[in-house]
Amino acid sequence: MKKASERILKVIVKPGSSKSCIEGFDKNRDACIVCIKEQAKEGKANLALIKLLSKEFKTDVKIINGAKSKVKILKIASG
Repeated sequence: MKKASERILKVIVKPGSSKSCIEGFDKNRDACIVCIKEQAKEGKANLALIKLLSKEFKTDVKIINGAKSKVKILKIASG
C-alpha cells in the first residue's frame, strides 16, 4: 500500500547524454525527461538517475518498474 507521503513519477531516461540533467516534461507521454551521462550498461545509468533525482528532490528515490527500460516508474519518498 502506498503511503500518503510517497509520490510516483514516470520518467523517460536518455542515457549517454552529454550531461546529466532534468530536461523537461513530455505532456503526451505524461513523463519527466531526464538526461543521464552514463551509458545504460550494468545499471550505471539507473544508479546515476537515482543519484541525480535524490539530490534534486533531497529524498530517497527508488525504481519500482522499468529497470531495463528507458521508461521508468519511480517512487519518491517525502522529504
